[in-house]
Amino acid sequence: MTSNIIKKIAKKIKQYDTIVIARHTGPDPDAICSQLALRDSIKETYGAKKVYAVGVGVSKFKKYGNLDKVDTKSLKNALLITLDVPNYCRIDGIEDLKPKEIIKIDHHPFEEEFGPLEWVDDTASSTCQLIAELIMKSNLKLTENVGNNLFIGMVSDSDRFLLSYTTLQTFKIVTNLMERTKINIMKQYEKLYERPINEVRFHGYISEKLKITENGLAYVQISSEIIKEYGVDAATPSNMINDFNYIKDVIVWTFITYDEKNEIYKVNIRSRGPIINEVASKYNGGGHKFASGVRTKEKEDIDNLIKDLDASCKEYKGI
Repeated sequence: MTSNIIKKIAKKIKQYDTIVIARHTGPDPDAICSQLALRDSIKETYGAKKVYAVGVGVSKFKKYGNLDKVDTKSLKNALLITLDVPNYCRIDGIEDLKPKEIIKIDHHPFEEEFGPLEWVDDTASSTCQLIAELIMKSNLKLTENVGNNLFIGMVSDSDRFLLSYTTLQTFKIVTNLMERTKINIMKQYEKLYERPINEVRFHGYISEKLKITENGLAYVQISSEIIKEYGVDAATPSNMINDFNYIKDVIVWTFITYDEKNEIYKVNIRSRGPIINEVASKYNGGGHKFASGVRTKEKEDIDNLIKDLDASCKEYKGI
């Protein structure tokens, strides 16, 4: 099954002269690195093709590579490849694009069908794992830079291979990447985890302000003023949430950040037991069973979400 869909995807990539690669809004390293890795691999393989990785960039992720600034409205007969996003409304950077065909590659639980060609595998550690498999089982080129980005995405989304999404297949692909591209693991870990002192202090703020209910829910609400005070960006809390795993008596934890510029609450949720994507879906969010998110403009949604997550913890513990 996997080999067949990889052949179909590779055939479409070969067929099109213009390819746009997009991912979800508010990207994480897996989303960005899968974009960059696929774009660079296609360009290395087919030098004449026009291949664009689109979407709003995040300054702290520029170290992985640069996204493309392109007028998508001017692109005709383009193939759109969406990565790491289960629903069409969350795709970033394609507002004016009218693609001729769409391919979806994703590791989230299925939510919505975009087109006739989809590769959705929610057992994969990351979208980067799927892109690595696509490259390895097709004629696409695997360069050192492509391998480094794929490794970073896999490490990031699996939280250094600690999460349940890590499988034997994950390690097989990592081994293959290391054999073929001579990845310097220490250098890539440094690139992924090195942070300025203001982020370390912000991490301390979260630790101090974290509230924990008797049912095992930990949560913190972070205002735009706090984001400004510590000199971090709005994406910083989401990149720290996995650091708060394995806290005794906490089974679900969530960071709620208010984005003043866009007037929206951004919620990141993690779990060590209760199924949280079903709760997130009530508030137009979603994701994995144990790693989900919500975006809402309503303060009432945040209050109700906290209550629902706490109730899920209570039910899980059988209290």
